[in-house]
Amino acid sequence: MKSILKIVVIGFLAGLLGAYTLLQFAPVPNQEVILTGDNTYNNPLLVREIPEVNDVVAIPESDDFVEASRISTKSVVYIRSLSEQSYSLSWMDLFFGGQPNREVRVSSGSGVIFSKDGYIVSNNHVISGADKVEVIFNKRTFEARVIGTDPGSDLAVLKIDAENLPVIPMGTSKNVQVGEWVIAVGNPFNLTSTVTAGIVSAKGRQINILKEKFPIESFIQTDAAINPGNSGGALVNSEGQLVGINTAIFSAGTGSYVGYGFAVPVDIVRKVFSDIVRYGEVQKAFFGGEVEDFTSDIAKRLDIQRKEDFTGVLLVYLREGGAAAKAGLMEGDIITAIDGTTINSKGIFEEELSYRSPGEKLMVAYERKGKEYNATLVLTNREGTTEILKRKTFISESLGAEFEEVSKVERDLLGIKNGIRVFNIKRGKLYGIEEDFIITNINKATINSASKLIEILENVDGIV
Repeated sequence: MKSILKIVVIGFLAGLLGAYTLLQFAPVPNQEVILTGDNTYNNPLLVREIPEVNDVVAIPESDDFVEASRISTKSVVYIRSLSEQSYSLSWMDLFFGGQPNREVRVSSGSGVIFSKDGYIVSNNHVISGADKVEVIFNKRTFEARVIGTDPGSDLAVLKIDAENLPVIPMGTSKNVQVGEWVIAVGNPFNLTSTVTAGIVSAKGRQINILKEKFPIESFIQTDAAINPGNSGGALVNSEGQLVGINTAIFSAGTGSYVGYGFAVPVDIVRKVFSDIVRYGEVQKAFFGGEVEDFTSDIAKRLDIQRKEDFTGVLLVYLREGGAAAKAGLMEGDIITAIDGTTINSKGIFEEELSYRSPGEKLMVAYERKGKEYNATLVLTNREGTTEILKRKTFISESLGAEFEEVSKVERDLLGIKNGIRVFNIKRGKLYGIEEDFIITNINKATINSASKLIEILENVDGIV
């Protein structure tokens, strides 16, 4: 027994001696302890290695983003959207005189100051459905008016009563290069004035998140961290100039940033902002057709001989009497350039159109059966003319919805002669009807007027 005990003691002492020797002579990597809160100091799970001096670390030429952050953060505001929701009572509560339960829901986002006198740009989804919108700037709270929205680009313009606000410097998204350093500025998770950095990882990206009939999707993709609350904030270059409005993230079902963020290019934002301030809505220009990306599979299916170059977009739908048809284009044509700008994708095509207004002339280069052609067309508005349009909507409090006539462009696309859209459906007789529902007839009678439709529905009992 004594011999066994002696062996155990000797083994234990030898182990201690070996550990001491290893700590004294073995190389230990450089480490940094990250403090994230109470009781985290020296937590081994929070230790990460510091790169050696000769490790390759990509940094911008200016060495840091201090100046760009200083310039941009003072022009980004915090937006709070408040919406009141009521909940029905049980019959017992109603019998004893109970009152409907009401709850105010609060959501938040960001916005960017566009003018000294209080015009602010944000995302439409940040303020959509809100009964009240507040802007927090320099520890002051302002009630904001919604000047206009454009769901097709997911942008909104707000106005607060203030003067001498710091306007963000404007850049141009056309000059943004893939691989260029950018900064995302916003208020993620209610953490105000947060700055993250990354690079532009793609341009002209389409992610199919906008459910409008005529969306504009040509996002700048970045790996700068963008999280909930960043929506409506600024994407700026290394000089502090605005190049995009942060709008969406790819979250892989987590709801948080996992490596991909998307921003509306500032050149689109400026056009939307200008139109909303001047006319109350975006004067969208229509080409008179629909396009898809031109790929090797499509080239093979259409028997188009291409080896490597698949520049252009394929014209897959042509609206009868539209701008493209009048200019002589046909389905199956491959559009390769607009006003000298090479078209490599559907996103780039839509972005180029988004800069234009109805009535503008467009020089289009296209291919047909291996031959190259040019055509000049005149862009139109949603009614097929070149006039400035103003959206007309009708509201019914009892029905709990808004109504508007469906545009000619959309009627042609849907193959209908008339129609009234029902949208912004809240509490009322129509509650439960699908958003953007289109009514063409009632009791076999054609409906051409939104006001007439409201009159009929308000006087009908038992709408289901």
